[in-house]
Amino acid sequence: MTYPRVLCLGEILFDCLADKPGVSLEEVESWTAYPGGAPANVACALVKLGTAAGFIGAVGGDELGNSLVEVLQEVGVDTAGVQRHPSAPTRQVYVLRNQAGDRNFAGFGEFNTADFADTRLLAAQLPEVLFENAEYLVLGTLELAYPESRDAIARAIELAEQYDVKIILDINWRPVFWPNPDEAKAHIRKILKKVDFVKLSEEEAEWLFATTDAGAITYRLDSVEGVLVTAGEKGCAYCLSENEGKIPAFTVDVEDTTGAGDAFLAGFVSQLCKVGIKSLATPEITKKIVTYASAVGAMTAMKPGAIRAQPTAAEVEAFLYLYKH
Repeated sequence: MTYPRVLCLGEILFDCLADKPGVSLEEVESWTAYPGGAPANVACALVKLGTAAGFIGAVGGDELGNSLVEVLQEVGVDTAGVQRHPSAPTRQVYVLRNQAGDRNFAGFGEFNTADFADTRLLAAQLPEVLFENAEYLVLGTLELAYPESRDAIARAIELAEQYDVKIILDINWRPVFWPNPDEAKAHIRKILKKVDFVKLSEEEAEWLFATTDAGAITYRLDSVEGVLVTAGEKGCAYCLSENEGKIPAFTVDVEDTTGAGDAFLAGFVSQLCKVGIKSLATPEITKKIVTYASAVGAMTAMKPGAIRAQPTAAEVEAFLYLYKH
C-alpha cells in the first residue's frame, strides 16, 4: 500500500457562492455550492500537482458529506482519515464576492458555527499509520475554535513530532468560524511554537505580529524554518532558510479568489516534496519554489470554486513557460 506524503487536517465543506458578484446578502437571488475547506483544497491541489496527499477531517453522515468524500476520492486524495458524525451536519458556508472576485463570509444559514460535523473530529480516531509514513502535515487554525477538533489538532501535532513529520501551518483567520473570536490569538500562538513553516496573509501578519515582514516574523518565532506572507495582487514575501525575497503576483483575469491561497500553499509543499527542504538553502531554488507556488495560486483564481479551478502540474509548467517567453 502506498501512503500519502502529505496529510492535510481540518475542515471540508461546501462554499455556497453568490452567483452575482457585488451584491449584498439581502440581494442574493441564487447560490452555487462548490466543494471547499482550506485543508481539503490543499490536499486536492497537491494530488493534481502530482504529490500523494491525504485528508483528515470529519463530515456528517448526510448526502453532503457523502458527496464531499466522493470529490476527494475522484481527485485521488487518500480518505482513510475521514471520520463520519452520525448527527452533526456537514458544513455549508455562504460567501459573497465583490466585483474584483474577493470574498466575504456571510455565515452558515440556520446553524451556529459550532453545530457542524467538522468540529467533532476525534483525536482518538486519527490513524497513526498515516503519520508513520508521511513527510508533511498541513494544518489550518479554524478547528482550534472548537474543543474536540482542537484536541485532534494537538494529537496530530504529537504524532507528527513522534514520526518526524514537518508541520506547515496556514493561519487562515476567519472570525466568523469562532464562537468567541477573542480566544483565537492565544490558541494560534500556542501552536505556532510547534510548527516548522507558517503561511499567512498580510492582514493576518498585521493581526498576529503587527508587521508584514517575513524575516521579522521568522526571527520572532525563532523555531520555524520559514514564513510565507501572501498579499494577493501585490504578490508575496518569504523568508525560507534565511533566504528573503519578494515575488510579484502574476497578472491574470481574476474570477474568484476562493482557494487561491490554498493552491499557493499546495504549490509550495509540492515543490518541497520534489526538491527537498535542504534545497531551501539555495537562494535561486527558493525563489523558483515560491514563483511556482504563486503561479498555482494565480491560476486557481482564474476560475470559480476552489477545487474545480486547480491546475495540473503540466498546466502550471505551460503557464510558467508562457510567462518567461
